Amino acid sequence: METYGTIAPASLDEAEAAFDRVGPTAQVVVRETAKAMDFDREEYRERVTGDVIETVRNALFAESLSVSVGTRDEFDDWRAAHERYEVVELGNPDVDRVAWHVVPFAETVLATTFQNEEDAAVSTLRRNAFGRVYRDALLGEEAETDEAAAADDDAAETDDDETDDATGAGR
Repeated sequence: METYGTIAPASLDEAEAAFDRVGPTAQVVVRETAKAMDFDREEYRERVTGDVIETVRNALFAESLSVSVGTRDEFDDWRAAHERYEVVELGNPDVDRVAWHVVPFAETVLATTFQNEEDAAVSTLRRNAFGRVYRDALLGEEAETDEAAAADDDAAETDDDETDDATGAGR
């Protein structure tokens, strides 16, 4: 079993602190990206909105979430030792490999199955964890729509490593 990522909040307070810590980084990333795209001051003011920075902040947080990756047996052993956790499993239950993220303050573990495309599975899992748990907890917004979640489910099942949202940057 391997673990990727650095954000593994045990409490909502820890999640909020980690989310706050990525805010300044999001601002720097957006500013440097705008410079690389040769935005002048006027274009920067027009195009770089709070929503743009918020999207980058959400993506940075999500892509830094700690994810365990292992075999189906390793995941089943984890589940047996943590029976109080609600399990949200995406993908095909007959696949050999599983990636999972634990959210202790929500007593939830989110998991996605994969056969070959580990990076895509990890990224899909992170987006789902943010959309299904963290977005509402941190921002007070409703989680992703069922359609968006279903699209992510399909991506995990097909091992598609191409993503088209801001959080699909891999591990």
